[in-house]
Amino acid sequence: MTVESVIDLLISRGLIDDSQRGDYIAAAHASEHDITYAVEEMGVIQRDQLFQLVAQDIGGEFYDLSEFEPAPVVLKAVPAGTAKLYQAFPIQFLETGLQVAIANPLDPQNLEELGFSLNQTIVPAVAPPEQIAALIERFYYGGGGDAAGGGAGGGESDALAAIRAEVASLSEDDLEEESNSAPIIRYVDLVLYQAIKEKASDVHFEPFEDDFKIRYRVDGALYEMAPPPQHLKQAIISRIKVMSSLNIAETRLPQDGRITKEINGQPIDMRVSTLPTAFGESVVLRVLDRSNVNLDLEALNLTPDLFEYITDTIVKPNGIFICTGPTGAGKTTTLYACLRRINTEDAKLLTAEDPVEYDIDGIMQVPVNEAIGLNFGRVLRAFLRQDPDRILVGEMRDLETAQIAIQASLTGHLVLSTLHTNDAPGAVTRLVDMGCEPFLVAATLEGVLGQRLLRRICPDCRVSYKPSAAVLRQLGLTDADTGGNEFYTGQGCDTCNDTGYRGRQGLFELLDMTDPIREMVAQRAATVVLKQKAQELGMKTLREDGLRNIFQGITTIEEVLKYT
Repeated sequence: MTVESVIDLLISRGLIDDSQRGDYIAAAHASEHDITYAVEEMGVIQRDQLFQLVAQDIGGEFYDLSEFEPAPVVLKAVPAGTAKLYQAFPIQFLETGLQVAIANPLDPQNLEELGFSLNQTIVPAVAPPEQIAALIERFYYGGGGDAAGGGAGGGESDALAAIRAEVASLSEDDLEEESNSAPIIRYVDLVLYQAIKEKASDVHFEPFEDDFKIRYRVDGALYEMAPPPQHLKQAIISRIKVMSSLNIAETRLPQDGRITKEINGQPIDMRVSTLPTAFGESVVLRVLDRSNVNLDLEALNLTPDLFEYITDTIVKPNGIFICTGPTGAGKTTTLYACLRRINTEDAKLLTAEDPVEYDIDGIMQVPVNEAIGLNFGRVLRAFLRQDPDRILVGEMRDLETAQIAIQASLTGHLVLSTLHTNDAPGAVTRLVDMGCEPFLVAATLEGVLGQRLLRRICPDCRVSYKPSAAVLRQLGLTDADTGGNEFYTGQGCDTCNDTGYRGRQGLFELLDMTDPIREMVAQRAATVVLKQKAQELGMKTLREDGLRNIFQGITTIEEVLKYT
């Protein structure tokens, strides 16, 4: 059950005053426990009484399922993957439909989707969420909880395989109707569930002449899963377009949408992009899983001096701080972490993003919409009339945006933004090349953080080895330079699906705008000259930070060579 739905229920029953809604929601989010425990902690209502209240509200029953044993025929009514996806466990068949205990009974859309996917009338019941989860693990997964698929690319779950077989039996006729059929709905839901479980950042649906591929991107690498029947590609893509409120009939133009689902009790946003190709529409879903992204500065594994520099810079009253790197380097995550740290009651924070990726309480976030003329420049101009203290500009794409950011900085605002350049010194010359006056760039820029994301060695199968002299030469090292440090690699195991990697780590280089650097910028110094001077003044390059991570056993030589 979501925090908001429970608080609204308690308000409707007069247990909480409406004027205190925001305070109770904030307190519940701050609690280490879920909302059913949190309201008991706050002294509002006992947990069992809350379940009774929810049951009254939905016109259902409350069950203690600690000793419950389902009939086999009832168990078969809900496939394992569907039970896991919706956190729903079947109890019994009634004259009015299938009675199901569901972890989030206050969400009518959840109930509607469950009934639609099972082709059943659902009679909701209430039970403690931990009991529902335990029953699902025990009766569907044998207590191991592993039936929903292994590691990245490690094949599909039993539930997914069963639905895939069911989908394969569908005909090619009336594809629009098929896109709303129960097997197609369950299949797409389970593909998305498995993507979340494997911590995928993107899901690709790719139509080709002779096949239809589905691939996940996990830790920056793509893994292919068992494909559905090729003739059903249109039905599957149509289902995704229905979920993201896109125009099903329009297949000639790119479209953008968004899917919001609750999976395993976690709110998941997926940004949807369609692209017409020669053999149908290609669809890519960017998974925005807030539980999978730690938006705290401490979680970025920065070196102590870098952490101190950033925390000092983002509390300055004015100036520009830029995060730079290629797409997918984690720039947005870094800036969000900065915003979270300075998001206090005494500061007004505004962001202009394309699109807004993660919602952060207390920050006014504005989605840029080029189609109606709402570009970064126009939003920024409006921001300056909103009395902000700090501003985040998603990206400095053009001269207009950069100039307004500089003006905002000069008039007493701190501006955070991103640029696409290969390294930190390159960001300075990019701004000058755009047409910004060098003396203004030198006066307003506080620092540039260049970054990359590379894969971490799996801790379960990490082993040391001795690299060849040829590999060391690629790093610019000799045996004498290694200083006796050991090198590590991942052998591959079940935990990391034999890749040898699990999770990702940031590489960083910081260009601090000291007085000598400012003078060189004002004189239009070239990127190479700026970089040499910055290194003389103590800047650690991406390659040097990569070597530090290699010597600490965090990543491999191959990863550092690939990204620096």
